[in-house]
Amino acid sequence: MQKETPKASAPASQSGQAGIIGKDGAPMVLVIGGEFTMGDRVFGPVHKVHLDAFYMDQYEVRTSLYAAFLRAIHREKPYNWQLMDLQMDGDRPVIGVDWYDAEAYCRWAGKRLPTEAEWEKAVRWTDGRTYPWGNGRLDKSKASYNWDGKRRWEGYRTLSLAGSHEAGRSPYNIYDLAGNVWEWVADWYDRDAYKNSPTRNPQGPPAGEFKIFRGGSALSHRRM
Repeated sequence: MQKETPKASAPASQSGQAGIIGKDGAPMVLVIGGEFTMGDRVFGPVHKVHLDAFYMDQYEVRTSLYAAFLRAIHREKPYNWQLMDLQMDGDRPVIGVDWYDAEAYCRWAGKRLPTEAEWEKAVRWTDGRTYPWGNGRLDKSKASYNWDGKRRWEGYRTLSLAGSHEAGRSPYNIYDLAGNVWEWVADWYDRDAYKNSPTRNPQGPPAGEFKIFRGGSALSHRRM
């Protein structure tokens, strides 16, 4: 089942504010510019990348915000939208959106999807950590994951409210970068992208067959 959501970004100066409010009303936080370590021994070669500063949504895009987007542009509703109760699920992240939905939402909100490098820096900070919270063991206080086999899939009710895992936030104060729902990024997939990545502000391959999503979901298992 698709469970991807946009997490939007916007450009920023190095001396920008610590936080801003996007046109959709969602808070965004500053990810400072500079170098960080991208990749690991499993997912591509380890390499240093320098990024300019940018803003990133503090929370996954909530259904209440996505509902406003749908009302504004009359776009086709995402998969399983009929299972969503806005009163009960308004603060849960939207699910079932494809990459084009996510990109359209970001444009409507005056933002853009983050590059894969930006997304990874928001997780890994400057110390090359494995998880947003560091290298400590993953547990249910930090992320929503591993529901299948433990609990019946209940649509939106299976998801945590956006921003409810305080222990799992990144040093930039960004929530749910691990678990709950997958998050789309701007890049095309290329198995050699990390090997061929430029060292400054990589934008990913110019074309491809598939777009990338990151972060895991409520149905993901812990990687040992």
